Amino acid sequence: MPTPLSADAIALVKATVPALEAHGLAITRRMYERLFENAEIRDLFNQSHHGETGSQPKALAQAVLAYARNIDNLGVLGAAVERIAQKHVALNILPEHYPHVAEALLGAIQDVLGAAATPEICAAWGEAYWFLAELLIGREAAIYRDLAAKPGGWNGWRDFVVESVTPESETIRSFVLVPADGRPVLRHEPGQYLGFLLDLPGHGVLKRNYSISCAPNDRAYRITVKREGSADQPAGLVSNWLHACAGPGTRLKAAPPAGDFFLDRQTGDPVVLVSGGVGLTPMMSMLETIAEASPDRPTWFVHGALNGRVHAMRDRARALAASNENLRLRTFYAEPEALDRPGEHYDAPGLITAEWLVTATPHERATYYLCGPKPFLSALVGGLLRSGVPAERVRFEFFGPADELIAEPKQAA
Repeated sequence: MPTPLSADAIALVKATVPALEAHGLAITRRMYERLFENAEIRDLFNQSHHGETGSQPKALAQAVLAYARNIDNLGVLGAAVERIAQKHVALNILPEHYPHVAEALLGAIQDVLGAAATPEICAAWGEAYWFLAELLIGREAAIYRDLAAKPGGWNGWRDFVVESVTPESETIRSFVLVPADGRPVLRHEPGQYLGFLLDLPGHGVLKRNYSISCAPNDRAYRITVKREGSADQPAGLVSNWLHACAGPGTRLKAAPPAGDFFLDRQTGDPVVLVSGGVGLTPMMSMLETIAEASPDRPTWFVHGALNGRVHAMRDRARALAASNENLRLRTFYAEPEALDRPGEHYDAPGLITAEWLVTATPHERATYYLCGPKPFLSALVGGLLRSGVPAERVRFEFFGPADELIAEPKQAA
């Protein structure tokens, strides 16, 4: 454990809360500007989160503010620390990277706040930063050790080969990956993701995370990727390249499975898997796992898609449900087309609602796992909580940095 924070540092950090509320985003944007002056450090990050939307600076600004507000009660930040540590492992962040962030953050505070950033304030934030950094470094070291010690486990980047590619919809494809060394892979927790390191011609080093969409096994991983935007935009660089260029035989570098969003397999209580769009990828891993390992578990698989053209893995989900009466499927199409037949391709038009979930599933006992776009999650997570489902039974994942989804502080990611 790191050395406890001094009383003076705690008081000074809490005193900066109003300044962070007013200038936090400017500070984190400036921090990343400083940090990315170093190309080696810039390549550690997923640059798709630093484009026009600025989602990563916003997420960090909220995280810094939450840290300052709770600096005297850090127990409430335990889940956030675990999530950050898991993300760092997927990016292969190491202890030697932390001083660069410290220098950039403290420099950004001085740049933005000017004379208000007194030496005492900067010293307090330096102490607070290294306290949190040591927590993360310790947790990440434990995760790295655990991953390396497990059968099929590894640290860092491992070479994989694309074994097969399967079109799942007009915009989504699945890629089955096997280790280039022919050895076993680490069995992931259903819901986890893989971090990837790519060096694309003309674009340099890029990093992305993709959820594993198959049940745990010793031989291979499957990732299911939506082609995003266009090939010349940060968010679409890798997905467009995978769709256009990554055929059988293509080599990819992957970090071990990571993530704190995964199926609880220690209980047989009902489970409701709720997804929107490509958010079905971790849910398919969970669904396949339940069908294979705990077929008696009452399970609802609820999916929302725009229409049949972009509905991925429909036949796979239906085949699993057809062979097990404990698996129930419900599909919503927001904008069904003429060729989409109700009762055959989908069950209901419109969007999934929290009211429908509460009515149609056993909300008194079920745990809800949700993954999809932010508006989808904001509506459903908030709606379930307002309907009385306890927060510990509402678990969610979304693709991107962990910024706040809904107003309730306990559900800030």
